[in-house]
Amino acid sequence: MFNDGKGALDEGFRVLYDETFTMLFRIARRITCSEEAAEDLVHDSYIKAVERWDIFPTRNDVKYWLIRVVKNNALNWAKRKGREQKVYQRFFKESEERTPSPEDEALDGEAVAELKIKLELLPEKFKTVLVLKEYGGLNYKEIGKVLGITEGNVKVRVFRAREALAALMREDSGNVSRS
Repeated sequence: MFNDGKGALDEGFRVLYDETFTMLFRIARRITCSEEAAEDLVHDSYIKAVERWDIFPTRNDVKYWLIRVVKNNALNWAKRKGREQKVYQRFFKESEERTPSPEDEALDGEAVAELKIKLELLPEKFKTVLVLKEYGGLNYKEIGKVLGITEGNVKVRVFRAREALAALMREDSGNVSRS
């Protein structure tokens, strides 16, 4: 068995890390085009590997598993960034194309007020991460430190919070259109 005790885990991980970090980092950086994101993805993958250490019979099994995990996580990160970029571009393009009328400003004010109401309906753990991310301008790592949770957990909570908020907003707009 690859893991035969804590000492073996420490030594086995150290050897694996020395053997694979550069390769995994290059894979992630190539896909994400971001050194910071690549480093975060690789380290998150190592954490996942250590959590599952007992299931790997050999160091090569861990190595190939890590390559797949890093590749998949980097592709997911790139997709998410691409979607975010499109949203931001669309928002800025639309805001540059028109000057808001007084009616538009009133509707925007109502939308912001409605958003704040819906935000209060979210579970506390979702509301907190959204407020820190969107209003506080903190990044995932900073939010994790503030809340005492992992960066990966922050990312999951932000995603779920956005999904829940969007569902609440859709629910409300669905009720308006039916009446």
